[in-house]
Amino acid sequence: MQEFGREERVGAEIRRELALLLRDEVRDPRLSQVTIQEVRVVRDLSHAKVYFTVMDEAQGKVTQDALNKASAFLRRRLAETMNLRTVPRLAFVYDKSIEAGLRLSSLIDKAVAKDEGRGD
Repeated sequence: MQEFGREERVGAEIRRELALLLRDEVRDPRLSQVTIQEVRVVRDLSHAKVYFTVMDEAQGKVTQDALNKASAFLRRRLAETMNLRTVPRLAFVYDKSIEAGLRLSSLIDKAVAKDEGRGD
């Protein structure tokens, strides 16, 4: 069984710390409903892509802009809490996978209902 690599462990720790920072320290109201889904860190730990979702999908772009604007503050706070030589630069990406999953689930439900309605 393969163990997790260092970049996966660092990504998981950054995910936990970012969730706490967004909950406790960030005062921007646009970031109050952000959920960090995943953090992917490159092998040399210089960059990290942070995938997030929000309750209102129409606010995805606005929230992404606000998070990218706050990335320097978040990186600085991560440097204070994490024991790393260098903290990766953060790039925030709106995660559309949940929306896609809900859409596919809805299509499957409609197809099943239509099939049941035919009485085959």
